[in-house]
Amino acid sequence: MSAYKNIFFLGATGYLGSEFLLLLNRELPQLHIVALMRNVTPGREAQLRALYPNCSVVEGTLDDDVVIREQAAKADIVVNCASSDHKPSVISTLAGLGINSKNNPEKPPLYLHVSGCGIVSDNARGEPVESVKEWSDIGLDLKDCDQRNMHLDCDIPIVEAGSRKKNPVRTIIYYPGQIYGIGEGIQRTTLWLRIFLDMAKKLGFTGTWGPGANTMNNIHVRDCADGLLLVLKAALEGKADEGPEGLYFSASMEPMKTCYEWTKVMGDYLFERGIVNQAGSRPFPREVVDPFYSWSLLGGNLIVKPERLAKLGWEPIETKKTPLLESLPSMIDVALQG
Repeated sequence: MSAYKNIFFLGATGYLGSEFLLLLNRELPQLHIVALMRNVTPGREAQLRALYPNCSVVEGTLDDDVVIREQAAKADIVVNCASSDHKPSVISTLAGLGINSKNNPEKPPLYLHVSGCGIVSDNARGEPVESVKEWSDIGLDLKDCDQRNMHLDCDIPIVEAGSRKKNPVRTIIYYPGQIYGIGEGIQRTTLWLRIFLDMAKKLGFTGTWGPGANTMNNIHVRDCADGLLLVLKAALEGKADEGPEGLYFSASMEPMKTCYEWTKVMGDYLFERGIVNQAGSRPFPREVVDPFYSWSLLGGNLIVKPERLAKLGWEPIETKKTPLLESLPSMIDVALQG
């Protein structure tokens, strides 16, 4: 697999993407990165090169079909850590990779796509339920998931591309749980935290989707990036599961907290800091959350078991050292600094 020498990277400056690049630079610095970047400036390029010196930049956004197709058509590997629900960019990527495979039948390209555990939501709407299914990534069929859930309209075409015989693409989809922690890359805080902080500042309190009785696995960003690197290395060695079997959950099995529990920690800390006028947590008003896209994600139970990563020897070391509830105050401090 040493013939794979370059990566076209989407989401290189983001929370998980830039954390992953730090680890990649330590272990596989010989791989050349071509990063898609919007609003390119010398300063932004310098930030990226500080993380990963062996890189170049192509200007564009996820909506730039021509740019993405052209880059995917000539890259050995595509890594997508950008929006997991941006279907046009997935279509552009798969189109370019199809051309790539046709032109290089002896070396089909590798596509490593980061999605999320929202695919397994039970849509409990924050209400308590008697029994919650635990999903394994071994034997997982995306068509068994509730097709209303997030990510599936992007993920199913990827698996189909990884299943075909003509112009095949080596596909792997990586499914993190609730990623948290202070990153060491360019974007240091997770998107869900920033969304909750914005809502709390507008409403004067922190809250949940419904009563917040739902739970989900979580994972520290460092462990998540480490698992992603482990999968890439396994793929380069020809040892990774791919195609219909190439579905990897990335999550800790540490005791999970309900959404009410972690939003209460947020609310209490924000109240102490004078950011909100009510401590604790209570349900967000329906008129606030109903227009939001994430009822199934933020109001559902997402319980998964990362058995494929475990087979590769992965352990969530940082998650065990620094659990979610203990991390929240420092995460909030960093996010409020902008």
